[in-house]
Amino acid sequence: MTTAAHFTAALRDRRPLIGYWSLLDSPVAAERLARLGYDYLAFDAQHGLFGYQGLLNNLIATDTRGSTAVGMVRVEANDPTYIGRALDAGAAAVIVPLVDTAQDAADAVAAVRYPPHGRRSYGPMRAQLRIGPDPADTHEQTAVLAMIETADGLANVEEICAVPGLDGIYVGPSDLRLAIGGRTSTDPDVADEFEQALTRIREAAEAAGIAAGIHNGDGASAARRLDEGFTFASVAADVVHLQQIAATHLDAARKGGRA
Repeated sequence: MTTAAHFTAALRDRRPLIGYWSLLDSPVAAERLARLGYDYLAFDAQHGLFGYQGLLNNLIATDTRGSTAVGMVRVEANDPTYIGRALDAGAAAVIVPLVDTAQDAADAVAAVRYPPHGRRSYGPMRAQLRIGPDPADTHEQTAVLAMIETADGLANVEEICAVPGLDGIYVGPSDLRLAIGGRTSTDPDVADEFEQALTRIREAAEAAGIAAGIHNGDGASAARRLDEGFTFASVAADVVHLQQIAATHLDAARKGGRA
């Protein structure tokens, strides 16, 4: 089983990591996904279909026997309560959305670290079974990632990447494409501007020596981004892939049968 310490060390060393993105509250599915070889499972508390109990149950499922993955959480907002609860539940890393400035990133780091390095409240109810529990060990084993997905975040990306204690950045491509003028989250008319933004983000992270991750719709796209220099990539997402594969099988059955 991959441990939080091994995962976080690899992330900070900018070694390639591949994860899977989950929107569905299904611990049974998480348990199966965790055994496939992914380095992490990311549970989306911002846009996903999770309450706190569901988040906790899915993190527990990720840590079961045979798992190759650690649990990561995209929290609801850059708020110490949301960040602390995700970490207390056992997340090895948190992705913090809508980071616009270096101060936003510094606030996220502070919410992840215990005093005197931050302001996280001590109470790792479940996390202490696998992460820490001493603050110094916890700091070594947990990571904080800032999302770059807004016009301000892109404009300030170099300053954000330079924030002490930030372990990496994570691109939200849908919001970023809208932020640079796209009419939709997949607008092809801003493709060149989008790729230029990704290059700037990737190079800013590399210059700062921190991890650079990106959200992807499929494995082939994830491979492309890793080849370009991103250091970790998520394949997204269970609810979308469930619909896609079900539609594929339905189409095959109708073409081959009498329906």
